[in-house]
Amino acid sequence: MKPKKIWANLGVENIERTQAFYLALGFKLNGKPNKELVSFLFSDDDFVIHFFEKEKLKTSLEGKLSDLSQGNEIMFTLSANSKNEYDTWVAEVKKAGGTIFFDSNNDRKLFYDENGYHVCAFADPDGHKFNLFFNSNT
Repeated sequence: MKPKKIWANLGVENIERTQAFYLALGFKLNGKPNKELVSFLFSDDDFVIHFFEKEKLKTSLEGKLSDLSQGNEIMFTLSANSKNEYDTWVAEVKKAGGTIFFDSNNDRKLFYDENGYHVCAFADPDGHKFNLFFNSNT
């Protein structure tokens, strides 16, 4: 089986807050938002993440949603093209209301290996987690 496309569907408390957060980070809207859904395109491949109002997503899942204050559901990884872009992203995440868990600029031991990766882990206002990477050796 080879799917034509794959995308993610995540639940959020507030569509407008989610829209403002991702627009502040420079992501492109995918379609027109409404009171139950805002969707964005991520990366050169236009990976789609739909952010559904939690009750709407819960209905589609026919079950409970994860409590992100108690654990994690998934972590997406974003790749920066330069150290300057990496630093800009970290600043923009903070400015837009995201939570930075760690940033290797502030703690050099948090490189994943000796290959020069700069790593930042952050969450959006609803607790969805992301890694931000930049490899200074490429």
